[in-house]
Amino acid sequence: MAASLSGKGAGALYKPLAEINVTPLVDVMLVLLIVFMITAPMLAAGLKVDLPQAKQAQPLKPQDPVVITVAKDGRLLLGNDEIAKDALIEAIRAKLGDDNARVLRLRGDKQAPYGDVIAVMDLLAANGLTHIAMVADTRDKPQSEPTTPTEAAPPATRAVAPR
Repeated sequence: MAASLSGKGAGALYKPLAEINVTPLVDVMLVLLIVFMITAPMLAAGLKVDLPQAKQAQPLKPQDPVVITVAKDGRLLLGNDEIAKDALIEAIRAKLGDDNARVLRLRGDKQAPYGDVIAVMDLLAANGLTHIAMVADTRDKPQSEPTTPTEAAPPATRAVAPR
């Protein structure tokens, strides 16, 4: 609060002013302006490159991942559709088309028998589908596991690619 020293009498010596002192506000704004002027060029990521023109290049098509799931009761799912084990390879080849180098993502429930997951991996590898990535959950688990699928949040997953 500012005070005025002009006035008459001892009681009027420290009379409050009803004006806003903008000097500190201007100081803070100038400091912020300088900070942003210094940091803004640093936020630009990457290196400027003058790219050459290519007339024959074709853009890549985004492709949905091929996900095979082994449920805890042993059921197999290709994407969201349940599938029999003997029809799995044909369905995968239909999804892949000509692209046999595309990575397949294999998800196995943690309560699924380990042998069932390995059997699916072996079936894929025996049919020449060797680009397999195992999908794992990377988020921290709460103390009590949810009991129904509606209580569970969608998992944050990461595919672990083969080397």
